[in-house]
Amino acid sequence: MSRFAFIKAVLGPIMRLMFRPRVEGAEHIPTSGPVIMAGNHLTFIDSIVLPVVCDRQVFFIGKDEYVTGKGLKGRLMAWFFTGVGMVPVDRDGANGGVAALMTGRRMLEEGRMFGIYPEGTRSPDGRLYRGRTGIARLTLMTGAPVVPFAMIGTDKLQPGGTGMPRPGRVTVRFGAPMEFSRYEGMDRDRYVLRAVTDSVMTEVMRLSGQEYVDMYATKAKAAA
Repeated sequence: MSRFAFIKAVLGPIMRLMFRPRVEGAEHIPTSGPVIMAGNHLTFIDSIVLPVVCDRQVFFIGKDEYVTGKGLKGRLMAWFFTGVGMVPVDRDGANGGVAALMTGRRMLEEGRMFGIYPEGTRSPDGRLYRGRTGIARLTLMTGAPVVPFAMIGTDKLQPGGTGMPRPGRVTVRFGAPMEFSRYEGMDRDRYVLRAVTDSVMTEVMRLSGQEYVDMYATKAKAAA
């Protein structure tokens, strides 16, 4: 049994009991081949809920600090997060964005399912912010379809994104796969990248029902 299968078998029922996830549109997730899962990001537990409700393992980028902790707690965190599919990357370095992009590309070229939050960070106020174009680069470079998804209610269980989440019900809503083969070979055209990214974010907005803000979440946080 793989570590992912073990974690899901042991901790999955506990997570389901705690978060009582209502899943809509799971039939839209391809059962094989490379897939980009792109959704909104409300709080830390989004990355715990998503693997619980997906039959396939979802790989995603995470801060390397999650796997570099000391002592028993640090080792347990590293074992859990890498086991559920987190790939640690130093995103704060000068080449953090490139490293994250190349890691996603490698996962997709291996036929895996890769999760990404196009906003680049958690929403500071529950609204949906402008997506960064890394999502567009990935789908155009690899040809992988994009399955949009929406997390609904996770911010109510973990306000502020930190601390222990409280029990409650969340909804995870998946949309139909989106493919952008008509833009093949245009992954360096910034207008195409923006158009593809905005198309994905429009679908995420439709699924989540969030108010959309046409600015980057990082800018909104800096101005707060």
